Amino acid sequence: MAKAKSKIKVKKAAGNGGDSWVTYRPEIKILDCTVRDGGLMNNHNFDDSFVMAVYNTCLAAGVDYMEFGYKADKKIFSPADYGRWKFCDEDDIKRIIGGEKNKMKLCVMADAERTDYHHDILPKSKSVFDCVRVATYIHQIPTALDMVKDAADKGYETTLNLMSISVVKDSDLNKALDVIAKSDVGTIYIVDSFGSMYSEQVRDLCRKFSSAMKGTGKQIGIHTHNNQQLAYANTIEAIINGVNRLDATIDGLGRGAGNCPLELLIGFLKNPKYDIRPVLECIQNVFLPLRKKIEWGFTIPYMITGQLNEHPRDAIKLRASDNPDDYIAFYDKMIE
Repeated sequence: MAKAKSKIKVKKAAGNGGDSWVTYRPEIKILDCTVRDGGLMNNHNFDDSFVMAVYNTCLAAGVDYMEFGYKADKKIFSPADYGRWKFCDEDDIKRIIGGEKNKMKLCVMADAERTDYHHDILPKSKSVFDCVRVATYIHQIPTALDMVKDAADKGYETTLNLMSISVVKDSDLNKALDVIAKSDVGTIYIVDSFGSMYSEQVRDLCRKFSSAMKGTGKQIGIHTHNNQQLAYANTIEAIINGVNRLDATIDGLGRGAGNCPLELLIGFLKNPKYDIRPVLECIQNVFLPLRKKIEWGFTIPYMITGQLNEHPRDAIKLRASDNPDDYIAFYDKMIE
């Protein structure tokens, strides 16, 4: 076993870390959002053993941050309809981590207008979480920034994840970035929610975000979806253009077509603190059996919504129907 692991590390040392083919950027941090994004495919009904497997894998692999799920408002989302990772109560997280904090930082996502953040997000001193990630659409920026300030005042690291950016007008984006640059947020994320973007668009957005945040000390992050099988490539494009906060999921598990696979990303980066072997072991032992229960990853319907720059909800509905492979009828419906 030790010999096989050594071979993998040699391969890892031959990858690309961004600005140079022979070095790595220590500033780059990986955030695993397997449980949170993957939970969108089963209403966050993962059992403890699955979440614990993801947690232990991320620890062993040297992942920097792990996101457990959402802090959803129970007045909006009934606990009877969703699993516990939709709400991420402190006791549930403590049960997974065994009451001990490790060097890997723990995150939770708070949706703008769907989170009772004043009440449900505790002061950092009373929480196991290190980072609150605020997800927002462009029209929710005022609420999102208040959520960021609330979390920062409570002692958390913060991110602002600007969703569905592929449909945001340039004028609106410019105004939003100007306001965000003056906010308390630590990292601003580019989110390709529909998996519709190409490398040129990713490059331009990375440069726009970096220019807008220049001198603020804020980091830029990237979160990609795989509708056109470009999640990994677009993440690499972001790295090349200076982005240091990278989202990924084990085996690409995520909503619809899924996300940038963690195993691909670790294989690309050369930082020796990351280890791909625990991820491969988890995929073999946990994710292959899971594929018999949940479908995720690239299929033609997700490709169609990605190419049309549309939310994948219709494709998800098709895949759950009695005719999941009726591509032509789906395509005709989508272009009506």
